[in-house]
Amino acid sequence: MRNSLFSGNNVTLPAPFALTSGQVAQVGSIIGVAQGAAASGADVVLVRQGVFTLTKTAAQAWTLGQTLYWDNAARAVTTTVASNKIIGAAFAAALAADTAGQVLCDGTIR
Repeated sequence: MRNSLFSGNNVTLPAPFALTSGQVAQVGSIIGVAQGAAASGADVVLVRQGVFTLTKTAAQAWTLGQTLYWDNAARAVTTTVASNKIIGAAFAAALAADTAGQVLCDGTIR
């Protein structure tokens, strides 16, 4: 296809804040996991699809396959819908006491 630019699984965008490798960032409706460290405003590659261990909201248990959301203010994955954006689904169950959980990010913008 002549009008195809690239797959879009990995996208280079300006970091919305100083990022470390593996940290989630949201730029508008685009959510991804930083492939490397970047200063605020510097270009960073965000990986939009895959399974990642990500910081989760405390005191929330997850079930396998449960829909999960990105809380951009708390910078954590949550089960709370509110104004949060869907990030994907739980790839494994997580206990309420866990500080991180496995997330299958599907890269879909909703």
